[in-house]
Amino acid sequence: MAESTAAPVSSPLLGAAELLALIGSRALLIVDCRHDLARPSWGAAAYAQAHLPGAVFAALDRDLSAPVRPGTGRHPLPDAGDFARTLGQWGLAADTRVVAYDQGPGPYAARLWWMLRAIGHRQVQVLDGGLPAWTAAGGNVTSALPAIRPTIVAARAFAGVVSTAQLEQDLAARRVTLVDARGADRFAGQNETIDPVAGHVPGALNHPYGGNLSEAQTFLPAAELARRWEQEVQAARRAPLVAMCGSGVTACHNLLALELAGYGDGKLYAGSFSEWIADPGRPVATGMK
Repeated sequence: MAESTAAPVSSPLLGAAELLALIGSRALLIVDCRHDLARPSWGAAAYAQAHLPGAVFAALDRDLSAPVRPGTGRHPLPDAGDFARTLGQWGLAADTRVVAYDQGPGPYAARLWWMLRAIGHRQVQVLDGGLPAWTAAGGNVTSALPAIRPTIVAARAFAGVVSTAQLEQDLAARRVTLVDARGADRFAGQNETIDPVAGHVPGALNHPYGGNLSEAQTFLPAAELARRWEQEVQAARRAPLVAMCGSGVTACHNLLALELAGYGDGKLYAGSFSEWIADPGRPVATGMK
């Protein structure tokens, strides 16, 4: 894949009406990222039944993650070469405009958005409101599989990733603002149903990704996001912000919201809480502080 000569898209979000006008464009790649943590096979089944015209399917556990290994979190980032081959199978080229969507709120689509941005592909957006917004805007769906012309994509390492070892050092030196995207109950160590240990990384702040959304499950306006993120952004001026969650997925939703709010310098703790607790010697806190 050669270097792109296209200007970056103006916003990380794309409205359904805007996408309707783009359907059929030569350099457009739509990616269905639907997933359910409780039902890992649901996304593929939903895609087979109906998806946006021309969309390919991205499986979180296969395409957007590497296999779990001892010491990793639940969704480790894929090897750079493996991700490049996946992108090539989807037909990605340097000037391809990628639009990712999921079942609405955007966390799985945001994972692909962040991954593409992290390897230098800036022509990527999330469909605001996902599939429900598309159908509400009059968009049709299909079960037909797209015709794809594979490409060769160069492997590139993910930029903006913080390792567990680096995070431990940064927390000890108080040179990082760590923000956890999980719900308040899981952050506090209550109602944990996914990970074997409950609680959070000591020193982390809690900002559930659901707080980025309207009742319609679309992203809030930029000004409102800036207001809601004011505390964390102020802290990040002293110590750079690192986003985390349970496994490095919903944290990307917070990074997208922060970019909308005008703060685009956040990094991702990709291993997140599920990798932190892989070593029982690491401390875990409970409660809201």
